[in-house]
Amino acid sequence: MEATKKKRIGIFVIAYNAVNKLDWTLDRIPEEVWEKVDEVFLFDDCSTDNTYYAALGYKHAKRLEKLTVHRNSKNLRYGGNQKAGYQYAIARDLDIVVMLHADGQYAPEVLPDLLRPLENDEADMVFGSRMCEGGSPLDGGMPFYKFVGNKILTWVENSIIGMDLSEFHSGYRLYSCEALKRVPFMLNSNEWHFDTDILIQFHEAGLRIAERPIPTYYGDEICYVNGMAYAFNCLKSAFKYRLHKSRLRHEPKYHTKNQHYVYKKTDPYSSHAQILAWVGQERPERVLEIGTATGYLTAEMKKLGCVVTGIEQDPEMAEVAREFCEEMVVGDIETMDFGELGQYDAIIFGDVLEHVRNPKDVLKRVSDNLKPNGKVLLSLPNVANIWVRLNLLFGRFNYSRVGILDESHLQFFTLHSSKKLAAESGFDVIDVNATPIPLPTILPAAETGRSLSFLHLLNWGLTKLRKTLFGYQFILVCRPKQ
Repeated sequence: MEATKKKRIGIFVIAYNAVNKLDWTLDRIPEEVWEKVDEVFLFDDCSTDNTYYAALGYKHAKRLEKLTVHRNSKNLRYGGNQKAGYQYAIARDLDIVVMLHADGQYAPEVLPDLLRPLENDEADMVFGSRMCEGGSPLDGGMPFYKFVGNKILTWVENSIIGMDLSEFHSGYRLYSCEALKRVPFMLNSNEWHFDTDILIQFHEAGLRIAERPIPTYYGDEICYVNGMAYAFNCLKSAFKYRLHKSRLRHEPKYHTKNQHYVYKKTDPYSSHAQILAWVGQERPERVLEIGTATGYLTAEMKKLGCVVTGIEQDPEMAEVAREFCEEMVVGDIETMDFGELGQYDAIIFGDVLEHVRNPKDVLKRVSDNLKPNGKVLLSLPNVANIWVRLNLLFGRFNYSRVGILDESHLQFFTLHSSKKLAAESGFDVIDVNATPIPLPTILPAAETGRSLSFLHLLNWGLTKLRKTLFGYQFILVCRPKQ
């Protein structure tokens, strides 16, 4: 059996005004850890005391070749210092990097246990938690108000982000350097909530986070964190993530995946769910789906008994969707000839026409592919949605990777212009529905059957009351003019 490759490990000692605790902290690193690590690198964040010189003195007094001491030319703040340290670890081609606070508040003695999941490839990040089973924060001197505050803030963050951590606020972190390369940590805050940002990034990227209990130590170290500002910034990061997930706002630091479009059937009010509900009610035998992507709708329509012909411009997506189609056509709908595709009971444009330069021409040409009494379904984003209107009120019209202001959209629609497009293309609009703002992606607990589902019902009710204001997308059912 081939031996497991030895991991190259680095300990990143993050230091600011820690002159009184530095030697005590480094002395506590177990000998077995010193033996296995490649380097212990200390980054002094331009301390106003003698931390840097104390570290140099410790290195020479102990004759530690593995210890290297660095001093930032200016104060980078807590998050900025982490960015510098992780960049250094990646540049040094390390496999694992440990962040250890120089003031000793996180016990170096437990490093062997914390390293194990990363050494065994069982995790991409190990989070040393004071709150998980096995930790005793109150016994370790954590003030009761901080204990309660930690619990409450963690519960709120878990609810907003959709995670299940015992806490968010420990600074004891160990990372796989390969995992760090997969998240844009350089876009994170330079302040204390960098730690929240990077947890969200690992969650969004689907990376494995392992929690391990650590002892709690509260001594006479100076705390530089403004608790209220820190809590506010953590919640702000969590809400920005939810807005990013809801496609109402694009946050580049949380964009860790290449997937732009997701299957939305799990939201009963989404465009996908409403299209499938219409298909289930009307039961069209032959369907032409324009813009199949990877076939998420195609597969569901096949289950409903439809015979689907798909059109997709992206060859890789088309290959995935092909198994659900009677026929798959790869090509650009703006230039292709629809004449040889035959006739269909329904033609579906699901989130497609906003990406087309001349949607009117496409609709006119495809109308010949409808059987008598055949219908066309269009789902189009509503640029007059209240969220866009509020942003315009404050002078913002920011493109994003997904959503109403997707950077790939070439057309923008209101309900009026959607109906006008259909009419000028030779169709009568016989039914209009709207989708609400996708609340389940903003608040995961708002999914049907969950404790906050009444908010989703309220959101849907407002959309039914005022489609033009609260509608996120419009779904138009059209037939050729008689």
